[in-house]
Order: sequence, then C-alpha cells, then structure tokens
Amino acid sequence: MNMLLWLPKYPTFQAGWDQEEIHATFFKCISWQVEETLDTINCPYHYFCEKTYPSNYSPAVDILVLLLTTASYLVTLVIVIMSMSSRREKIILGQSKRFLLPSGPISLPLIILAFAKGPQINTIFPMSCTGPAILLLVLISALSFDNATDKDIKYTFFVASTVSGILHASLYLDSVVLPYYTGFDALMSSTFSGECASCVCRKEALVVGGKLVRYRGWSMTTCFVVGVLCLRIVCKISGENAGKLVSFKALLERFSWILITVDCVYLTANSPPERVMLRVAAFGGIFLLILLYVLKEACTHITQWLM
Repeated sequence: MNMLLWLPKYPTFQAGWDQEEIHATFFKCISWQVEETLDTINCPYHYFCEKTYPSNYSPAVDILVLLLTTASYLVTLVIVIMSMSSRREKIILGQSKRFLLPSGPISLPLIILAFAKGPQINTIFPMSCTGPAILLLVLISALSFDNATDKDIKYTFFVASTVSGILHASLYLDSVVLPYYTGFDALMSSTFSGECASCVCRKEALVVGGKLVRYRGWSMTTCFVVGVLCLRIVCKISGENAGKLVSFKALLERFSWILITVDCVYLTANSPPERVMLRVAAFGGIFLLILLYVLKEACTHITQWLM
C-alpha cells in the first residue's frame, strides 16, 4: 500500500522524492524547526523536520514484542473467561496467575521496555499504532484482578509497583505517539513548500501531539485507574474501617471502565489511516475484554437479584 495515498495532493511535491522516506520522516520527527517567511498570507508558518528518531530495529524485535503482547492478551482473555465461573475462579486465579498478567511483575517491565524503545519498533508491529491498545490492556488487567487475599505489606508492595509501572508506561508511550500524531497533523493540515522534502507551510502553528488525534497515554483514564489502585491499598490497610471508601472505590472502578471504553472507541474512529487491519485486531481484542467484563458484571448482578 502506498502510505501517502490518503494524504491531500500537493502541487509542490517533487517527483524525485521518496514517499516512504518522507512518511517515515514526518512520523518519527522529534524536532520541528519553524523558519521566518515573507509570505504571511499563503505560508504564515514554515516548518521543516530538524531531527528524527534513530533507524528502526530489525523485524525480529517487532516479532518478539508481538509474541509478548499476544501471550499477555491470551492469558488475560483466558483468566477473564474462567473467572466468569465462580467455581473455577479459586482454581484459576491463584496467586501465581497474577505474574502472567500484563500488569504483573514479569510482563509489565517488558512492556515498559518496549514503549521506551517504541520509536525504533516500527516495522511489523509498530508501537505508534499498537501502543495505545497495549496500554489499555495493562489498565484492564490492573482493574480486573485484585489479589486482596495477600498480607498488607505484600499487597501494598505489589499494587504500588503496578501503579509505578503504569505511570512509567504512560510516559514512555507518549514519547512514541506524540511525535507520531504531530507528524500526522503536519501531513494532513499543511502543504509542501517545495524547499525540502519535509518543508511544509501551515496556516497555524504546529503543536506537540497535533490537533487531529487527542489521545494521550498520560490521561484522565490512566489517572483514574491509578486512583483505583491507590484506593485498594487504602481499603486493604483500613480493613473493616474502610466504610464509604469501598463504595467510592467501586464507583471509581466503573468510571475507569467507561473511560477505557471511550478511549477504545475514540482510537478506533480517529487514528491515522495506516495499518488498518492491525488496528482492527488490536482494538477488537480490547473490545472483547470490555464486553466480557460487562457480561460478567451483568451475570453477577442477576445472580444476586435472584438470590
């Protein structure tokens, strides 16, 4: 697929320029330089890419990240399905199972590492496209499974490490997607000036992250999930004295699920139109987990009502 087919036509685009190289330059640019211009009417803002991320890793790295993500998702999916049966829940959701989850102490550090090197993981399984779905998977994992049977110190340490991991993952993800969305805005809302391959004219100033896609890893969704995890620690330490905190925590959990669903819908509808099938698979998997959670909650409430 020609990656620039969906872009506007530019009369100043030079035939000798490599479209794939320009595409990579825009989406991996980390420093846009603005130049003074004499044409304040047609080109009030003139930009060119001053610096880009290093070249991509080999496809083998992408394959390893793909395998890690697929394994983490399948583990989450299986545990969610098995937890829908109260009889099997005690067997499946033992303490050892939490280490296999995306938010666990094994997978989460590897996901953070993948996000940290995300700008260079950009061939078979690009983090710029799949990173948001992976972060949503981590958030769903953290919300869905709460090993409250642990002792206070052990439980506090585990949840606190999960909070730290989520915050680090969100920051590293933003270092991947913000240049990606900035380049998308520079391509879609500008015209090539013809001065160089990345030189564009704009009617308004270019901002970090652009204005076309407003998703951020460090967002209200992440903050609410972190808030839920912190409240779990407080409720665990408070024990029977938690009182209203338990109800407030439950309310916060439901609102977190709503925000995750909103993010998923938004990213499905508003992401840059590349790697479409990969995006459909990634966010389709997230939608399935959300649907299973809703079904599980509905069955729980129906069971309690009948009893």
